[in-house]
Amino acid sequence: MIPSKYKANEVEDKWYQYWMKNNYFHSTPDEREPYTIVIPPPNVTGVLHMGHMLNNTIQDVLIRRARLLGKNACWVPGTDHASIATEAKVVAKLKEQGISKSDLTREEFLQHAFDWKDEYGGIILEQLKKLGASCDWERTAFTMDPEMSESVIKVFVDLYNKGLIYRGYRMVNWDPEAKTTLSDEEVIHEERQGNLYYLEYKIEGSEDTLTIATTRPETIFGDTAICINPNDERFTHLKGKKAIVPLCGRVIPIIEDEYVDLEFGTGCLKVTPAHDENDKNLGDKHQLEVIDIFNDDASLNSFGLHYQGKDRFVVRKEIAKELEDKDILVKTEVHTNKVGTSERTKAVIEPRLSDQWFLKMEELAKPAIKAVLGDNTEINLYPKKFENTYRHWMENVRDWNISRQLWWGQQIPAFFYGDGKEDFVVAETREKAYELAVSSGAVEKSFKIEDLRQDEDALDTWFSSWLWPMSVFDGIRNPENEEIKYYYPTNDLVTGPDILFFWVARMIVAGYEYKDEKPFQNVYLTGLVRDKQRRKMSKSLGNSPDALKLIDDYGADGVRVGLLLSSAAGNDLMFDEDLCKQGKGFANKIWNAFRLIKGWEVDATLEQPETAKIGLVWYEAKFQKTLAEIEDHFSKYRLSDALMAIYKLIMDDFSSWLLEIVKPAYQQPIDKKTFDAIIVVLENNLKVLHPFMPFLTEEIWQYIADRTPEEALIIAKYPVVKFNIEGIDSITQLATFSRMQEIVSGIRTIRKDKNIAFKDTIELFEINKTERSIYYNPIIQKLCNVSDIVEISEKVEGASFRVKSNEYFVPISEEDIDVEAEIVKLEGELKRAQGFLFGITKKLSNERFVANAPEQVITLERKKESDTLSKIETIKNSLASLK
Repeated sequence: MIPSKYKANEVEDKWYQYWMKNNYFHSTPDEREPYTIVIPPPNVTGVLHMGHMLNNTIQDVLIRRARLLGKNACWVPGTDHASIATEAKVVAKLKEQGISKSDLTREEFLQHAFDWKDEYGGIILEQLKKLGASCDWERTAFTMDPEMSESVIKVFVDLYNKGLIYRGYRMVNWDPEAKTTLSDEEVIHEERQGNLYYLEYKIEGSEDTLTIATTRPETIFGDTAICINPNDERFTHLKGKKAIVPLCGRVIPIIEDEYVDLEFGTGCLKVTPAHDENDKNLGDKHQLEVIDIFNDDASLNSFGLHYQGKDRFVVRKEIAKELEDKDILVKTEVHTNKVGTSERTKAVIEPRLSDQWFLKMEELAKPAIKAVLGDNTEINLYPKKFENTYRHWMENVRDWNISRQLWWGQQIPAFFYGDGKEDFVVAETREKAYELAVSSGAVEKSFKIEDLRQDEDALDTWFSSWLWPMSVFDGIRNPENEEIKYYYPTNDLVTGPDILFFWVARMIVAGYEYKDEKPFQNVYLTGLVRDKQRRKMSKSLGNSPDALKLIDDYGADGVRVGLLLSSAAGNDLMFDEDLCKQGKGFANKIWNAFRLIKGWEVDATLEQPETAKIGLVWYEAKFQKTLAEIEDHFSKYRLSDALMAIYKLIMDDFSSWLLEIVKPAYQQPIDKKTFDAIIVVLENNLKVLHPFMPFLTEEIWQYIADRTPEEALIIAKYPVVKFNIEGIDSITQLATFSRMQEIVSGIRTIRKDKNIAFKDTIELFEINKTERSIYYNPIIQKLCNVSDIVEISEKVEGASFRVKSNEYFVPISEEDIDVEAEIVKLEGELKRAQGFLFGITKKLSNERFVANAPEQVITLERKKESDTLSKIETIKNSLASLK
């Protein structure tokens, strides 16, 4: 028995288990064409949110379609260790247990982190299964898996040996909450309103003073100079003198440099080399002392005197009050400036001098720029508008700070054998490092391996995930293995534009460096999921719906359709739960159509009616036209448009028209030829819909007939586009059917307006001015219960309507006609037709348009003009007869 209602909750788990049991998702190299996607690995800390839902639905659509096309589809899942986010969560959990990270050894902490990962790390992948994601779960990878870590370390050593990785004492972005450095790309610059504080500094040995303006009065403890512009006549008297730093009384030189902006602030600049990159450059140039006043949590250290131990923002308020009380603060102005914040923790970034590891990017970036932006591009971005963003980042690329002051991550393979900054060797293991240190003569033979001290820092998470398309196939450790040769380069990458540089660009760089080849062919960049008010969805705003609850309420297929119907590539998605409701409604419509078909009694002795024969020929032409449109949309990564084309095909053409054309009379059987043809049509519809709605389609497919696992829909053969259907003039078929639909619509409107029951047979009279084909007359008669369609030359009394220039009449007794209403209707039609004619006439009277437009366009416009004139004449005659 086929259930009366489609119950997604009961169906989805059943078919997912069936697919898993029969190993449809698993891929191994064979003779078929490979189609490969690697998942953008979500953070191991994560749970499914709307962005994941959209991104992974798109990937699943692509992978399921490839499977139907007969390709060897391989979708590699996995998670990212997300060093900053995960370490913060583990530290917080330990704190709840009364354990401090500082009380643990690195090994002990990592054991806690792996325990946490084992407990929570697979949640998001399990949730993806609820969505229907057909990943090859046997290939699930984690960026801290031993073989993945080995690949990362191997690449670090290789790049170091090539002279591309170096250790430098630089000004870096310090996240005082995560207590680690960040790369420039991990810093978000936000406009914030603050204050500009004007402070008075005394000049040593005189009563003179100078005033400086600063947004950060707490940093005066790190001042090591005052700088003036040598061309500024206002300060000629200060040249060669010294100033006294307020509160701490330290004497600092007054230096001259044209770097100082004459127009900004007071023209005097305080120089704090430890806490501003530009000040550091000035300090290096003028050989200034460097005084770091902050601890790693951005509280002040002993240089902060009586403010030691207090947070920088607390000190800012308190020091401003103290400076004001001591008449050092001259005035305060409201000032807006850009403040760097951590992408992960949202903490305000502190510029800090530190020994860090850097990767030289300029040369590495060149092949990656050429691959996307060159004359013979190898990688396509969809939509193309993101090429400008890619160009800006890559042509202005800076050296990548790849070290992080964390334990959760791959530990940097640098081993120190002495106290000097350069006393280290780089090698993949401690044993290899020891051999290298001894063989190079850096240490005596009596030096013990235990005396080597490995750098405490871990590598940036992105330094692991930039190898993802290669490392998941073991292409770094074993570059000639069968899998990397077969699956690489991958086909499509689906991700968000927010990590176009962090991840996408860096994967391209790594691909060309280690495989001398692109890592993927196409990059599909999704938009952000926003709410109806265009706000980005977030936990803090409380506007992000529970992804699993949506699946519970609307079914996975309903949610997938809801997401994709409003998701054009690269444009933000305005998510509305009603779209999921629409998706659920679509599923119910298909289910009811299927139940209708299966409810028909089949009689093998019946002849096929002409109406069914005509309808099936038309639908074949319509299906092929739509199939070609779908192919075009997929080729341009317009998945939303592809789904909408299928939606209209099934909702309108199949359900509203074809089924109505072929269905038997009430309680009458259907002929076998038509029934079998409708089943084929239904199966083809299910095939094109399956990538978008996998559960519903598999359920119906398996109900249609008893299927073996080899006959499951998930691996069925996708319909092939036939540009020429034997014996069918598709263009004419579709054009004449469209006209027939307008006639049917006109008759149905009359029946509705005049309250004529469908069981009452009517006649239809036609003034056929455009020689309309009568091919579809049998269908008009069936769908509208028309006894006869009679061609006439003069009007007859009754209700009327027009299609093109033809006029149609349904005889009705005069007492049934509301003359006044009919006149109002005709006058409205006349006004619209005259307005349309005005637009065409204006266009055709434009000499420039006529001179430049293609001949076929002019011909089409003149035909529109002719048809509209004919229509206006018909309406006027109808009005005259009524008046």
